[in-house]
Amino acid sequence: MSLSPLRPFLLCAALAAALAGVCAPAFGEETVVAASQPAGEVVLIPDRVIYPGETIAPGALKEVTLVPGKKKPDAVATRLEELDGKIAKRTLLPGHYIPVNAIRAPWLVEQGAPVQVIFAAGALTISAAAVTLEPGSAGDLVKVRNVDSGKIFSGTVMADGTIRIGAS
Repeated sequence: MSLSPLRPFLLCAALAAALAGVCAPAFGEETVVAASQPAGEVVLIPDRVIYPGETIAPGALKEVTLVPGKKKPDAVATRLEELDGKIAKRTLLPGHYIPVNAIRAPWLVEQGAPVQVIFAAGALTISAAAVTLEPGSAGDLVKVRNVDSGKIFSGTVMADGTIRIGAS
């Protein structure tokens, strides 16, 4: 049997398979498609590569309008209030949504930094000097070591950078 009658069909099939592989995003990655009409939802995506540990600035983001009818997935940050000043936990690529679990608040206390530890119960307030054993943002539970006794305990980072502990 001669392959010449099947040759155009095979070439078209090979070209279609090659184009499908080039145009399709990797599994689990979704690119944002901008619309030519401003009728869809407006979202922010990275305009350039944002590396882990880098602070996300408004200049690194691009506003795009989604194709009408396309909804943004759940658990992605797409508004300036959610992104401005946050720290990237992993590499954020241009044209892709930013997962909420890929960003964090900046640290209020760094590992090894001296902090004030406060225990308050009713009218009783006790404060002590300690050193943090791990970094943390407001609301995070971190371990600290008392400078005087060497005891290690956990406390919650407060907005002013102090550590609040409670009775257990």
